[in-house]
Parts: sequence; structure tokens; C-alpha cells
Amino acid sequence: MNSKDRVPASIDPDDIGYNDTPNEHFSAVLEQRISRRNLLRGGAAGAATVVLGSMGLTACGGDINSPAVPDPVVPPPPAEKLLSFSAVPKSLADLVTVPAGYTATVLYALGDPLTATATAFKNDGSDADFENRAGDHHDGMEFFGLSADGKASTSAVERGILAVNHEATTNQQLSSFFIHANGGSNTLPRPAAEIDRETALHGLSMVEVRKTGGKWEYVKDSAFNRRVTCLTECEISGPARGNALLVTKYSKDASKTRGTLNNCGTGKTPWGSFVSGEENWSGYFVRGAADNAARGNDKSVAALNRYGRSQGAASRHGWESGGADDKYARWNNSKLGASVDGSDDYRNEMNGMGYIVEADPYNKAKAVKKRTALGRYAHESAAFGKVVAGQPLAVYMGDDSRNEYIYKFVSTQAWNPGDAALADVLAVGDKYLDSGKLYVAKFGADGSGSWIELSITNPLIAAYTGYKFADQADVLINARLAGDAVGATKMDRPEWCSVNPANGEVYFSLTNNSNRTPTPSGSSALAPDGPNPRAYTDMKGTTAQSGNPNGHILRIKEALAGSTALSFSWDVYLFGAESGADAGKVNLSSLTADQDFSSPDGLAFSPSTGICWIQTDDGAYTDVTNCMMLAALPGQVGDGKKVTLTYPTTGTGTLAVDTFVGKTPTADTLKRFLVGPVDCELTGICETPDGKALFVNIQHPGETTSQANIADPSKYTSQWPSSIGYGAGKRPRSATIVITKNDGGRIGS
Repeated sequence: MNSKDRVPASIDPDDIGYNDTPNEHFSAVLEQRISRRNLLRGGAAGAATVVLGSMGLTACGGDINSPAVPDPVVPPPPAEKLLSFSAVPKSLADLVTVPAGYTATVLYALGDPLTATATAFKNDGSDADFENRAGDHHDGMEFFGLSADGKASTSAVERGILAVNHEATTNQQLSSFFIHANGGSNTLPRPAAEIDRETALHGLSMVEVRKTGGKWEYVKDSAFNRRVTCLTECEISGPARGNALLVTKYSKDASKTRGTLNNCGTGKTPWGSFVSGEENWSGYFVRGAADNAARGNDKSVAALNRYGRSQGAASRHGWESGGADDKYARWNNSKLGASVDGSDDYRNEMNGMGYIVEADPYNKAKAVKKRTALGRYAHESAAFGKVVAGQPLAVYMGDDSRNEYIYKFVSTQAWNPGDAALADVLAVGDKYLDSGKLYVAKFGADGSGSWIELSITNPLIAAYTGYKFADQADVLINARLAGDAVGATKMDRPEWCSVNPANGEVYFSLTNNSNRTPTPSGSSALAPDGPNPRAYTDMKGTTAQSGNPNGHILRIKEALAGSTALSFSWDVYLFGAESGADAGKVNLSSLTADQDFSSPDGLAFSPSTGICWIQTDDGAYTDVTNCMMLAALPGQVGDGKKVTLTYPTTGTGTLAVDTFVGKTPTADTLKRFLVGPVDCELTGICETPDGKALFVNIQHPGETTSQANIADPSKYTSQWPSSIGYGAGKRPRSATIVITKNDGGRIGS
């Protein structure tokens, strides 16, 4: 879910693939049939919107007086009907649009002060001290309740801590231009003061929120407020702690590193801690043009290439150019020192990024821990499977880059419910997240699948010629290479995942993939296969978008062993598509105008209502509508049908691809709930335990504004949220909103 430069798609940091391994694809074994492909694309229509994204929040309540003569029979209250709201139409307005009967209010935005001494945010590029302010690009988040006396509470509904990811900053060249007065510098070396602002905007924030007088607000000077940036010291935990691949000038014993970076999706552990995924972090590092030779062309070169840092790769922001200080030098991933182990430079620095990190949201004195047992890749969220006393825990994860894999971690220790009451949540994390088995998914064309253990004892890994693994820590640090070795299935950018509380099935959003084609050539092109079956052309105006531009949502059902199962079944819950697209080739889920969407990303089931919330991060459909959030009531794996798609290949040949499509949604099981402002991504969602307050993040509105127009607010593509009265200035800001129902009911009912 990185910041999306919408056009051209080739510069989308998420849609860059580094997986050129020749792993077998289902297309290689599917039956060839004679037919012709005929893709038809229908038009899409917009509609008028009902806009409720105001600054006000309607308070609800009032006493109900008992009648003078009580009725002898009190009828039961009407049954709650989920998804009873009217669908929100598609919209290109620079507003947050929610259904009639709901109110959306801005709660916490980029630059908002988190301490009593931090000044009000001017939003004109003159602000500093971002270590004590809200970071940028609000992404995944979780709600952690607080009782009236400030203690951790799983039932509190009017006070809590929001733990928020701050993924990135809006940039088109090097500079994060909206936070610098004149738009910032795009030539090297960059000013140290600019770099210091930008590094502080990344990472995490913990911020207290509360409901007072019917209105939600964040607490500026709360003792719980905390920032973790990409320079904050973090502890290495698990099997890779102390490993030679993590030795740096900063940590010669490989026990720590600085910061968490490009944090995307989140999760909440059964024991009440916060977990966050480090996603597309490799682009922040520079690597010299002669570094292969400096490294003696050792195996680290193969690992660096596989993780996106080939020799001569430039960095995303040029942070390495800020001066001689160590905090800038650490962004240079080249071998510059004379040591054998890397203790005199930062050749291994990038190996300290790419993990699930765990934090105690209630205790700012506790250092964040990087859980290396869960593997290193472009992590999105971490979703815990159905928790059963006496059984190991399962954690599901995706690697968000084109052609990457889906993973599962299974703890060594069986779950003890008593651990949920322990105060030291990171110690509990040590127990469950530092020891276990990491698996990668391989999907079968018949709707089956298997989990393959990534272990140094796996013969396929031990014999792999593409990279020589030294030990289990090496396997985990280079999990992508281990996945290559065992022939894992390449997927269409696995992003968020979530577990259906009704049946334990696991849902993965596969956002899109520009490299699906029935006639692949080159190392990164892929033929369609069962779980990634579409390859088509979608028109955005006069621009042809090829591959799988609209994405889909996959779901899996574990075999009877549950969390420890080594096999599963799968189908595709929903295919993103425009409602007018060809139902036989593209709109396989038969979406209507009230349901159609593109590029699913954020994904979370409500523990209160069971609603599946789907958020989009789209560039394919944004000529028709801004990004959106939908509410769904899914069924189960296997409730739909088998579909065969056919594609022309070479000559007169065709490729036939079987896939499995979930039950067609109806107006009662899927509808659009929210549309965001211009250029935004909808991402991050959590709620209070009663389901009556829903927190949602609006990321990077106005991101396609030209940096050259920084001095002219009239040329900003968005001025949200200042355009609805929140805060100073006119520069757009990422922000957290809170949604409530005007009648005081649960969201989505």
C-alpha cells in the first residue's frame, strides 16, 4: 500500500516485481483448448452523492419514559439487519461520503501535536518537530481500550489508544514536498533539515482518543502518546537475533537496529499487543555502482537483487546524502568498510527491515521488537487464525510485491488463554512469536493447496542452487529465496489478510498485477492460473491497462487440523471489476453499480458484526470514482462455481484456466459504504468493541498535485481535510476519521 503515483503504473512502488524465478505456473499444466478470447468492456456511470463528511458529530441519546400502565407483553426489539444502509454512489468529489444516517468526522491528521509543548500545526511547510507530531500516510491501525482509570481494557468503548502506521510521505521525485515550504529539494545532496523531517514522519504513533460529550477527539497531551520513527531503536528478536547477516556498525552483536519503515497493515495479538508489517522498505536504500565487486560477488549479491536493490540502485528520497552523521550513512547499503563481518559499515543494514514488528501500545518504555521467525519480505498485515486453547497459533501474511507469495507461521507453543491477562505483553510475544515454523503457500489448479515448510532441513532448500542458505536464520532473513526454492505460487500482490470470525476462513486481498498475460515473455511476466486467473485489458479513458488491473479477493479454508494443517482448499471470493465489464471474462462476480470496485487492499472483519470491510487503493478506476470502502457479508469457500477462462496464446492455440468463483453477491451481501476524497487511498480500519465507532484512515489525498504547484493551493488536486474546516492551511493531509451512526447504533446495521 505504498503511496501510489497513479500514472504511469510502472512507477508504483508496490507494482515492482523482483521475482524472476522459473517456478511452475498452473498454466503450464492446464489443458489447451481451441477458442478465441473476446474481451468486452462496458462503460461505467457516476451518480450524485450524499455527503456527510462534516466536522460535526451528532450526539444521540435521551431517556425513554415508562408508560403509566405497563403493557403486559413487551415485544422483542426488531432484529438487527446488517447492511441495511443505502449504498453510496461512486464519486469524484473531494469529500468523504458516507450513507445517509451516518456522520464522518476528522479525528487525527498529519502534523497534529502529540505533546503539550508541540505547537499547533501550521500546514504551510514551516512546521518541524515531527517526532512529537502525527506522522504521514496513516495506514493500518488498531484500537486498544482504556478504562476510566487509564488501565488496559478489552471492553472500553469511549476511551482508548489508536496504534497507527505511518507508511510513507507524498513524493514525486526525492522530496516529500507537501511538508517543505518551497516543496523541498530534488537534487543531491539534500539538506539535512529536510531529511530529518521526512524520517520523523515514518513509523508508528500511539495516540489516546476519547468520547466526551458525544464527540470523539484525540488527547493532545496524553501520557500514552508516542511516536516510533525510522530512527527509533528496535530490538531484534527470534531466530535471527545475533546472526551474522544482521551485523552492522550500529549493532555489532546483531541484537538491535534503528527504526521501523514503510509500515502498512496491522494486527492485534490474542494477548493484546500491536503488530505492524514493514512493507516496501528496500527503495529507501542506495547501493553503489561497483558494489558487486566490493562484495566479491558473494551470495549477498543474489539476496540484494531478490529484494530489489541491484547494483547501482538509487534511493527513494536520497536520505543517505544528508551528511557524515551516522543517521544518514545507514541508508547506504554498499560495502564500504574493510571488515569481514560488516561491523564497520551498513552493508547488512537492509537485512534489519522487512519484519512483523510488535509493540506494547500501553507502555512507551518498551522497545519495539522485530519478530524474525515470521520471515522477512514486504509484509502487509498479520492476521491470527482462529484461536483455540491448547492448540498452536497461526499467523497469516502476504508479501506485497508483484509475483510474490502468501505465508503462514505456526507457533511452537500451544495457546494458553491465561496469557491474555499477563501485563508484559511483549514477553508473551516472545513465547508465541519467536519459535515456530514458517510456511509458504502452493496453490493447485483443482482448488486445493498446500503449505510448504521453509526450513533449512527441507531438501529443496538445502539443494537450492540459486542461493546457499547457511542456517535457519538465513532462511528466514531471505524468505523470498526460500519460497523460490520450494516452488511457491506467485500471486497478484498479496496485501492485507483477515480471518472470518464465523468460520475461521482466511481472506487475502490481491490488489492487482500488471504482468499477467496469456503469452508471457521475460522473467516477470506470468500466465494466468487458477488463483490468479484473469489477464485482460481495461480502458481508463483512452489508456489501455493490461494484466489484472482490478484485482480480486482470495480465500482459503484450512483442512481439519486447523492452524497446523498442511493442506487447504481455496476459491476467489470476489473479482474487482467495473459493473459494465464482460461478465464472462472480467466481471466474474457480476458486480452491480452499487458494488463495483477496483484494487482491493485494506481488508478486515468486524469482531462485533462480522462485516467484512474492503478498502481500495486504486489507479485503474479513478477516472470514474475515488477510492472507496465496501461492506460485505461473505459466505464460505466452495459456495460458488467453477469457471473456465480461455485465452489465445500463439498461432491458433489457446490456454484454458479453471478457477473457482464465490457465490454472486446481492444487494444484501455487498454494497459501497464510503467514498474518499481525490487521490486518496482508503486504508486502515478498526472499531470500538461495541461496533458503534469505526475508525478509518484516509491516506495521501491530493498526491497527484504537481510539486511545481506547491505555492498555488488552487492547483492542488485536493485540499482535504482543510476544505471541510479541519486545521490550518490548504495542503492536503492524511488523516484518521471516526464514523458514527446518528441513531447510536452499530456501524453497518
